[in-house]
Formats: sequence, C-alpha cells, structure tokens
Amino acid sequence: MFPGLGGSATLPTGAPALEPSPAEDGTKLIDLSEKLDKPLCYARNENAAYPWGNLFIGDSRLGTQSDADEQLIIHLSFQEFVKVKSIKFTEWNRGARPEMNPVTVKIYVNRVNLGFEDVEDVDPEQSIKLTSFDLQEGSDPIDLYFVKFQRVKSLTFFIEDNAGGDVTALGGLQIMGRTVATTNMNDFKKQG
Repeated sequence: MFPGLGGSATLPTGAPALEPSPAEDGTKLIDLSEKLDKPLCYARNENAAYPWGNLFIGDSRLGTQSDADEQLIIHLSFQEFVKVKSIKFTEWNRGARPEMNPVTVKIYVNRVNLGFEDVEDVDPEQSIKLTSFDLQEGSDPIDLYFVKFQRVKSLTFFIEDNAGGDVTALGGLQIMGRTVATTNMNDFKKQG
C-alpha cells in the first residue's frame, strides 16, 4: 500500500467516509435529488412561504411546512427510473420546534395524483415512525425495503401526523439510491 506503513492503511476512528457506501448490487449510491423532474413534483397543503423545493437546498431553517393542519403530501417525480435504498429526513430549523416534527410517514411508489382522499384506500410500500433522534442531522438514513423500491419513477410521502404541533415542518430530505440501467434506443443504428 503505502511505503513505511507496513500493511493496509485505514482511516482513523471517527474519520468521515470519503465515498457513499455501496448499494447491495455493488454500485455506488448517489443523492437522487439531482434526478428529480422538478416540473412534475408538488406538495399538497404546503405553506407557500416554505415550498417543497427548500428541502434540497441544505438549509434546515427554510425547509417546508404544511399549511392548514399537520398533514402534508410531497410528490417527487424522477427523470428516469431509480432504485431507492434509503431516505433521510432532517428536522426543521435544527430542532427549534420539536412539536412540528413529523412522526408517521407513509411512502408510496409510482402513484400519480395521490390526494388526501386517496391515502386511506391505497396501501403504502412502507410506513415509518420517526423519532426526534431519526430527524437529527447526524443520524443515519433510514433503509427502505429495497425490494419494493427497485423501479421507482415517483415517490409520494404522506405525512400523517406530527409530535403535537398545529403544522408539520421538515428541514431537509435526502434520497439515496442509484439509477436503473436502461437501453437508449437512439444509440442503435438502423440496419439494411
């Protein structure tokens, strides 16, 4: 490895990893927010002063908030099919208002135009109970049922309730996964 070190080199304890961890199939995970098809994304019952797009700018003071009550629907559409491995919700304004933290989040895959009247009739791919620890910036992402998130074109998050506040607020959202290898038909040449 390195001369004079006498073997394999390792990072010191507590040192941050330099690369994302590999997915189960050995390819590197990426932040899928780069793959969002933003014109097709939306939120229902969102406060206009705190829109869904704030979730991806890295400042938890902005984030997104619900408007009329604690329930919130965030629909994210991707430019291409992706495999989603994990998600990371971050508390709003570094935990300044813990009563606004989401608690129950239901995640739906490839459901377009899902509204509040529909969520009770459709089974989610996964339901998550968040704790205040889960929402801290330094906590680990939540692994999803990987087999249910293999061919995702859109994700819909239904935040059902919060920790007791009048409205719900999220400081950030990170979705980790990878793109699905597809064939581009334009790369083929016409024969004959």
